[in-house]
Amino acid sequence: MNNYLAFALKLARKAGKLLISLQPSYRKPQTKSTTLDLVTRADYLSEELIISAISKKFPSHKILSEEQKHNNCGSRIVNCEFLWVIDPLDGTTNYSHQFPFYCVSIALVKESKVLLGVVYNPNLDETFYACAGMGAYLNAKRLKVSNIKTVDKGLLVTGFPYIIRKKPGDNFRNFQNFCLSAQAVRRAGSAALDLTYVASGRFDGFWERELKPWDTAAGMLIAREAGGEVTDFKGNQYDPFRHREILASNGLIHQQMIKIINKK
Repeated sequence: MNNYLAFALKLARKAGKLLISLQPSYRKPQTKSTTLDLVTRADYLSEELIISAISKKFPSHKILSEEQKHNNCGSRIVNCEFLWVIDPLDGTTNYSHQFPFYCVSIALVKESKVLLGVVYNPNLDETFYACAGMGAYLNAKRLKVSNIKTVDKGLLVTGFPYIIRKKPGDNFRNFQNFCLSAQAVRRAGSAALDLTYVASGRFDGFWERELKPWDTAAGMLIAREAGGEVTDFKGNQYDPFRHREILASNGLIHQQMIKIINKK
């Protein structure tokens, strides 16, 4: 496992440095569709760097990546022996506006179990990482979730999907309910970083809908290994390949959040 982790750490940092170097030459981003989902040249170059390195180092491993939906596993993706799940730039909208809250996210999955996760924020040079059963870390310092015991004392975070204009869903209701229940609620713009911030105690809870495996696989493991709880909105253990909704917390306020999020 140390071999895989060392590789992922080095690769995430290299991709993050690339993102930083490209930002001064930022140009108007492309739009993936008619939604608000943006993509920049940096997304593609970061993805190319990561995929190329993985393919060279581990040619038998499979890859699932956001931008190209690079998938040579076919329909049995979650049953691949080794699968790298990558988001070369999580927080593209932030990046395109030079708002410094974005990251590179890399996870390694074996037979549907997430073995390791790395999330690198190049703006703060912060590397969050974890291996299954071995704890979570930030730049070699052990992470632990917060000890906030009630939602009213908690700082929460959420996100809204790119399809919000076409399918607003009920997150506005959830947002309002949590604003009225928590100390405060934030909307930062990177699910991967939101999860690592739960792991580090900066946030006490996080919820969001319409997420994909590359958004959450690495951050989910980091949050759990830091002592957090990660489920769907009903309390079932979260699986990044099966669930489109995620609720993460320090564990102490988890049931309170479930009650609020399912409030009619």
